[in-house]
Amino acid sequence: MQARLAKTLAFLQSVGETDLNGSENRTVTLKLRDHEIRLLGQPYLLDFVLPNFYFHITTAYAILRHNGVEIGKADFIGELITY
Repeated sequence: MQARLAKTLAFLQSVGETDLNGSENRTVTLKLRDHEIRLLGQPYLLDFVLPNFYFHITTAYAILRHNGVEIGKADFIGELITY
């Protein structure tokens, strides 16, 4: 597990600003079982990535709660910063 996390962190650290510039207009191709879906970068992020991310985070949170882990809303939302 630690090797997987280290590999992921190394990849994220290798991504630079120039890699992301203009990515909202790049085409992303999702290869599904029997077809492909093509989306521009911004709709891919907003309509596919973020909903999936929050689905999986919420599901993991619910499983942890169901199994007796004492976590609450603040653990899910995080610390609120006031300005």
